[in-house]
Amino acid sequence: MSISSVIKSIQDIMRKDAGVDGDAQRLGQMSWLLFLKIFDAQEQELEFELDNYKAPIPERYLWRNWAEDSQGMTGDELLDFINNKLIDDLKNLNAPIDTNPRGYVVKEALSDAFNYMKNGTLLRQVINKLNEIDFTSSEERHLFGDLYEQILKDLQSAGNAGEFYTPRAVTRFIVQMIDPQLGETILDPACGTGGFLACSVDLLEKQVKTNDDRRQLQESLRGVEKKQLPHLLCTTNMMLHGIEVPKNIRHGNTLNQPLSSLDIEVMVDVVVSNPPFGGMEEDGIEKNFPSEMQTRETADLFLQYILEVLKENGRAAVVLPDGTLFGEGVKTKIKKLLLEECNLHTLVRLPNSVFAPYTSIKTNILFFEKGKPTKDIWYYEVPLPEGIKAFNKTKPMKLEDFAACTEWWGEGRTIKTKTKRKNRQENEFAWQVSMDEIKERNYNLDIKNPHVGEQICHDPEELLADYVEQQQKIQELRDELKNILSTALASEGAK
Repeated sequence: MSISSVIKSIQDIMRKDAGVDGDAQRLGQMSWLLFLKIFDAQEQELEFELDNYKAPIPERYLWRNWAEDSQGMTGDELLDFINNKLIDDLKNLNAPIDTNPRGYVVKEALSDAFNYMKNGTLLRQVINKLNEIDFTSSEERHLFGDLYEQILKDLQSAGNAGEFYTPRAVTRFIVQMIDPQLGETILDPACGTGGFLACSVDLLEKQVKTNDDRRQLQESLRGVEKKQLPHLLCTTNMMLHGIEVPKNIRHGNTLNQPLSSLDIEVMVDVVVSNPPFGGMEEDGIEKNFPSEMQTRETADLFLQYILEVLKENGRAAVVLPDGTLFGEGVKTKIKKLLLEECNLHTLVRLPNSVFAPYTSIKTNILFFEKGKPTKDIWYYEVPLPEGIKAFNKTKPMKLEDFAACTEWWGEGRTIKTKTKRKNRQENEFAWQVSMDEIKERNYNLDIKNPHVGEQICHDPEELLADYVEQQQKIQELRDELKNILSTALASEGAK
């Protein structure tokens, strides 16, 4: 039976269970089961390789000892074991990160895990189906890695407060252009299910030659995810990509600490991220930022954090909405800071349907390097492929849609600068804008392609996207006006 058939069978079994309600719970249920099975597959490999092997969790909780036997525990006995022993004990595991890092990973990954299934016989059927996938086989693990990507895409509860799956083509393009090197620290401060980090592993793997290189790769990846389920999915994703101890995938809110108190140890060489946008942070989070930069708009806060966490000469690629480009008030101050502290060398404008159907908000990729101010910005507008009016679930963006941009990107590389942008030329999709013009525009970075004349569009999807963009601009202005009035009233009351 193929892996995709196994996953489909598992979903069909879960649909019969009265305790599992909807795709989100099915995904949650499958995720912690998958995690424990993949974890044990890695344990078996480590046990074989290491002379002084010691299990990082109680041996009775290793998958092979309670789940592998198809005729083993079932019904109420299985439910009692999972609900009252396995999950609780692993959540409360005594596993310090320095002395038992793999145990720590299990504890963190299962911190909010929950068994939704109420029928122990159906649960045994799910476990038996999972046992048809052999995670100790490199071939099956590779196949499952691709399928896992599809599971995340299909089942992730998307479009809520700007949270959605980043298309693989976008993550791969960004990582290729940023070109992380072994020995550099790589961070995604809003890592979701780990797409950017997984792409980084794929690229860095080609540079691994020795065991020391392998250890360096393991230590170099860092991610933070606020929600439990994406955190668990990301941890599992890392293990599928050969990261045996994904202890640096943290479950927490990146923004939940004062920006001024960031330790030098958390500074990184590379940031690749698609932070949530369109949503608002919880009350009080904005107090962690300088008073003149305070806002509750998530994307604005993440951009400030990224500027702070990058080392000198560090580089970043961040997906941001058009609202960041044209927004005023606090957004203008953040953009001014970005352009003064970093070289925003390239701004790639994506087609408006890249994230369809989750959102029609137009998005951009900002590539910048910390340490020198911006002098000029190169813009590149990625067109829709010929014959396609819009991307969608069945026709997503592909890596080859970035081919012309990749070719245009430029030549050259030096170990010192890590740049690859020589001999760029203007063309129908690329143009350059000087810093003087940006200042004249009051730091409005929403600059249209000068090579394309005014076009009248009758396509309903494009018209709807334009309408959404206009409404977003209106809302931005309303919020800004509200902030101005609130500040004025507060200062009036203080007199």
